[in-house]
Amino acid sequence: MASRGRVLKLFKLLHRTRQEVFKNDTRALEAARQKINEEFKNNQHETSEEKINELLKIASDVEVILRTSVIQAVHTDSDKILLIPRKDLLQDNTPYLDKPTKKRES
Repeated sequence: MASRGRVLKLFKLLHRTRQEVFKNDTRALEAARQKINEEFKNNQHETSEEKINELLKIASDVEVILRTSVIQAVHTDSDKILLIPRKDLLQDNTPYLDKPTKKRES
């Protein structure tokens, strides 16, 4: 049963991603841990290969969204929030150009 190994691998990956994304936030870490475990437990008796593949795709998409879209924020004052982006979220900034540059003809 090759899908069992894929399920376990994705389960572990989700937990590693959760630990990285919600680092130092015990409430979010615990909530994410419970949700991951709950979803996998609710579907542990699934036997349909098609349904398993669909669930694996959803779990994989969730992992990508967590890794690429979640930024931690901390309230510093009543009207201020400090964002704490991870290094892998930071990307090179491409400057905006009002007018597209013309291609040079060779």
